[in-house]
Amino acid sequence: MLVYKICPRALWREAEAAGRFVGAPVDQADGFIHFSTAAQAAETAARHFAGIDDLLLVAVESGALGEALRFEPSRGGDLFPHLYGDLPLSAVRSVEPLPLGPDGRHVFPDALTQEQGA
Repeated sequence: MLVYKICPRALWREAEAAGRFVGAPVDQADGFIHFSTAAQAAETAARHFAGIDDLLLVAVESGALGEALRFEPSRGGDLFPHLYGDLPLSAVRSVEPLPLGPDGRHVFPDALTQEQGA
């Protein structure tokens, strides 16, 4: 199963240079890295990244994260994936642009849209 991290491009490029992702400031403040499932990603983008351009959608293989990844109740009681520790780049399956569309909402890659419908 894939989980997704929405990340500013500059922050992700820093992670690539460092060889690991330690999280965004909000992740560090909360003590875990926030992820979303395919079904949760669009709402996460709308709630927390509205109008923000130059973002990336990072797809991560959840099984590669082991017990450090926990699904915990959050927004509306939904279970969200939270990673307690750094994200090893070896678990990353793809990194794709997450541009804003003409309506101001983020345009997700076709693969995620297909996964949402599955």
